[in-house]
Amino acid sequence: MRKYLSDYVKEIDKKIENKDISKQDIEKHLIKIDFFKHERLIHLLVTLTYGIFLFLSIIIFTKILIFIVIIYVILIFLIFYVRHYFFLENNVQYLYKQYDKMQNILKQNAK
Repeated sequence: MRKYLSDYVKEIDKKIENKDISKQDIEKHLIKIDFFKHERLIHLLVTLTYGIFLFLSIIIFTKILIFIVIIYVILIFLIFYVRHYFFLENNVQYLYKQYDKMQNILKQNAK
């Protein structure tokens, strides 16, 4: 997903730089934004779930010391999910900015 999103952002940046934007490009961009927003939501839910599991594991650790192993495993997964979630969040917000630029270019080309 990282490569797919990064490649798409670069593709749109080139079109914006060349001011080669059509109505179809904007419609396609809105569809892609919806896809990426859905992906971001799913990763948010998974990240929150891992956070809850980590919290519960810490509570259980106070009673059963062997849970330290589970805490470390969950913590590793949580770190990677948070990292990926922030990547998605930042890039989806960047897609919104691209959309605004595309709209402005389309308006300028229509004049």
